[in-house]
Amino acid sequence: MISFETMNRIWKSIPPYLKNKYVATGIVFVVWLLFFDQNNWVTQFQYQMELNKLESERAFYDEEIKKVTQDLKQLRTNPKSLEKFAREKYLMKKSNEEVFVIIEED
Repeated sequence: MISFETMNRIWKSIPPYLKNKYVATGIVFVVWLLFFDQNNWVTQFQYQMELNKLESERAFYDEEIKKVTQDLKQLRTNPKSLEKFAREKYLMKKSNEEVFVIIEED
């Protein structure tokens, strides 16, 4: 066990401003918030990283929506682009045509 003299020596080595009950309570409160609370610093950092990832995904999908909307507008207004899309995407053909699909291998 720690003797009374050792405890007294430790107590005297602590700076006086740390012996103040308000400062000690504040330090304990800050340590609690940083490490032990439900919304601690590590959790907040993880939430921020996930938020950044989701925002970048949102920007990507917003850009994709713009592209698809533009393509849809083009398909609705231009019959030649509609025919090209149907031939490329769904391999449609006219009744007197034959379609050959060429697949490139790596």
